[in-house]
Amino acid sequence: MTKDPLPENVLVSLPMIDAKAAPTLKNAEAEVFYTEAIRELAATDIPFLVAGTYAVSAYTGVTRQTKDLDIFCKAGDYGRILAHFKQLGYAVEILDDRWLGKVFKGTHFFDVIFGSANGMMPVGDLWLEHARQTELLGSRVRIIGPTELVWSKCFIQDRGRHDGADIAHTILKAHDQIDWHRLLSYLEVHWEVLLMQLLSFRWIYPSERDHIPAWLLDELLDRLAKQRQLPSPRTKICRGRLLSQTDYEIDVKEWGFAGVGGAGEFRDG
Repeated sequence: MTKDPLPENVLVSLPMIDAKAAPTLKNAEAEVFYTEAIRELAATDIPFLVAGTYAVSAYTGVTRQTKDLDIFCKAGDYGRILAHFKQLGYAVEILDDRWLGKVFKGTHFFDVIFGSANGMMPVGDLWLEHARQTELLGSRVRIIGPTELVWSKCFIQDRGRHDGADIAHTILKAHDQIDWHRLLSYLEVHWEVLLMQLLSFRWIYPSERDHIPAWLLDELLDRLAKQRQLPSPRTKICRGRLLSQTDYEIDVKEWGFAGVGGAGEFRDG
């Protein structure tokens, strides 16, 4: 006979961390709003993760001002969170039904995120299973684990925002907490993106290169070496739109490249 699972808000099995720092807020009213929001979320049985700037500060000690709070959840719980706060009298907005909603009270808001703008990173059970727990604004909550934190930021690279420094700082300060095998599994199809991030880290911190496991760099460089022995793809492909829809728009609309899906022109020769 199987036992009923523990309620989702019971965090006894997750390791506790002491946040190295917390972001600064614009004003006291923002802190009141976030304190109330976190308390309301923690009182439900809806599983969620605190991510974004709060998580970066917690793992790295980097302190910067934040204008919002990122709450990650599974797709099936996204509507439950928005509906819960709507019933409490908050304003809610579905900014993009593919990944993002918002909860407002006056000028303050927090994001409810269940995936990524490029569709590559749906929040799943592994994110919750490998989370940490911490005290935040008077409530005990799940905070995204360092592996998933890196994964969540790998494709945020456009003209308006680039999260490479967050990745580098997370590796610098929490490399021993990252599950590198799981991170590779997340990026299996786009392993070159992981290689780019690791080479960037090595260049930024040459004295800390040993933070990257040798086996992982060897594996990625071997893939690169084997790939270089193969012919170029016949179909013209531009995966840049996974990084920025705007910056690589011309490639797909005018230059004949296929994007993430769909047909593209064949390369000459």
